[in-house]
Amino acid sequence: MESIVVAITGASAMQIGERSIQVLLENSKKVDLILSKGAYEVAKSERSINIPVEPKAQGDFWRNKLGVMSGKLTCYRWNDHSASIASGSHKTKGMVIVPCSMGTLGRIASGFSLDLIERCADVHLKENRPLVISPRESPLNLIHIENIKRLATAGALIVPPIPAWYTNPKTIDDLIDFIVVRLFDSLGEDLDYIKRWDGPNK
Repeated sequence: MESIVVAITGASAMQIGERSIQVLLENSKKVDLILSKGAYEVAKSERSINIPVEPKAQGDFWRNKLGVMSGKLTCYRWNDHSASIASGSHKTKGMVIVPCSMGTLGRIASGFSLDLIERCADVHLKENRPLVISPRESPLNLIHIENIKRLATAGALIVPPIPAWYTNPKTIDDLIDFIVVRLFDSLGEDLDYIKRWDGPNK
């Protein structure tokens, strides 16, 4: 089974990335997880969570926090350029960056890889594998828009974390689930966590 690479950067909305991990593992998927250096700081400042950096400890942390033992989870340091997923010869099903900061997006668009997330994104583009980017910024300036266009032209799919309202969400978790399912629809993963649109109510 080929893995799905999930990357979480230092943009607000880490909850979406966290739920992505949980949903994939609940569906017995194989997940390769990378947090950027900034993501650890966001976890501390926004959620008062100290996420271990060491891969084995981090894997245990997520298993305990998310309460899921199924699937396969492998965690990587943000600067581990020798990781298997940094090579094009290592097969994956695709990569999702959620949330994606504009700094990360801009470096990927420029082919400038400072960390493992950016290198993996570069690999997915050059190997013509699915790369789904969920940028979290507002408002967008022209540089942001041009970088998004450049990535879309290169083959990435841009999926902003925008919820739908036709599902009649009752909680923030309902909104997050919609975003997560739509992200992984782009990789062909049929995750049955939401009510899908089937026309107006009669």
